[in-house]
Amino acid sequence: MSEQRTPPNQVGRLGPLFAGIWLFFLLDPLLEGWAHRDEPQGVVGIVATLAFAAVYMALWVRLREDRHRLVECPPMRFTVPYLLALVLLAGVMVATLGETGLASVVYIAVAAVMVFPFRVAAVVVVLLVLGSLALSAVEDWGSQIGLAFGIFAASVAIFGMRAVMRRNIQLIRAEQENASLAVENERTRFARDLHDILGHSLTVITVKAELAQRLLDRGTDEDVDRARTELADLERLSRDALADVRRAVEGYRELTLPGELARARSALAAAEIDAELPNSADEVPTELRELFAWTVREGVTNVLRHSGARRCQVVLSPTAAEVRDDGAGPTVPGTGSGLAGLRERAAATGATVVTQQLDPGFVLRVVRA
Repeated sequence: MSEQRTPPNQVGRLGPLFAGIWLFFLLDPLLEGWAHRDEPQGVVGIVATLAFAAVYMALWVRLREDRHRLVECPPMRFTVPYLLALVLLAGVMVATLGETGLASVVYIAVAAVMVFPFRVAAVVVVLLVLGSLALSAVEDWGSQIGLAFGIFAASVAIFGMRAVMRRNIQLIRAEQENASLAVENERTRFARDLHDILGHSLTVITVKAELAQRLLDRGTDEDVDRARTELADLERLSRDALADVRRAVEGYRELTLPGELARARSALAAAEIDAELPNSADEVPTELRELFAWTVREGVTNVLRHSGARRCQVVLSPTAAEVRDDGAGPTVPGTGSGLAGLRERAAATGATVVTQQLDPGFVLRVVRA
């Protein structure tokens, strides 16, 4: 499975800069080390502070990459070494720079909240708060209430930020899953419709080709004439099948009679209406296939919307298409914009739209004499 990532936006690209701004609070340890730059402990303190900042930013960048990969909880085997390095460097800072080195503790608390699960991170934060308060007893260091508050406030802020990021990751995953399901459903639907459109047509083409071959093998004048008829019909069926496939690939912008039969079957089944539909439309002439497709669509749509029917039948012939149901039918037969549009299309091909109220039931028929 390919790795899922979220595309970075303009704010995301500036993320490292925003994170780096918070390293401002490490200026005090740096200045303290600079003040004792002539002493070994001052130099070590400066190096430890710079290394601490580098490790912290490296951890932040790693966690940022995990978020882009939609990873909620980063693997401990990758993040714990960063935390151990931060703790070690913080110890060096405190040992060489004294009280100012305690500024690193806030960053350790933030890192723990970003890395550990909630319960573990909460325990770490509480221990750091208590430990900082205990350091108030160190001679000449004074009260560490401010440090404890800073640890607590920063940790709460990161807890909230992480909760928001977790929810965003879940939403992105849900959107990606929905998109994946939509694509898969569309592929399944297209494959089903393509099978319904082509399956029977290709079978009939194969049978007619075999029949034409046998007739030609016999060689009599009558058989040759029949073979020519079958071959002409074979050419028509092939062209119709090709046209149906092209329209299907174009996204059903144009109607196809096999496609409408397939969708009618599916829609009627979903509405729990017994459907009796032809398995193919091969006998319908090419010039009437689109008109009859509109007839099937309009008739089945009316059955689904208005009739309350329990049974629907579609009948096709070379000159007519009929949709019959046992429901109530429209209140005023023969009205509606759908039927008006169907009459216009029928008139363009020399056909006639006929509606008939039954008891019970309704019939929509398009006939070309």
